[in-house]
Amino acid sequence: MLSLSSIAQSGMQAAQARLNASASNVANMSTPGYQAVEAQSQANPASGGVVVNFSRAATEGVSLEKEAVQQIEAKSTYTANLQVLKTSDQMMGSLLNAKA
Repeated sequence: MLSLSSIAQSGMQAAQARLNASASNVANMSTPGYQAVEAQSQANPASGGVVVNFSRAATEGVSLEKEAVQQIEAKSTYTANLQVLKTSDQMMGSLLNAKA
């Protein structure tokens, strides 16, 4: 079983990967024939973290509205996992102070 901080870091890495995929889609939206990269996050019970699976869209083109939503969602996910990491660190510090 992974620690809380490892799980939070995994979530932050997954959010960053989703944000990178969306940024790539926006950067390439004017490229003829470009098929958007779709990033799907999934819980990985075996490792206790999150994995991201990438695929190409079935059709050509990029929806700027969809990418804006993806970026906001990735930012929120990253921020939530960062807060979990901070809280875990504070809890560990308090535990060490109590033991000392």
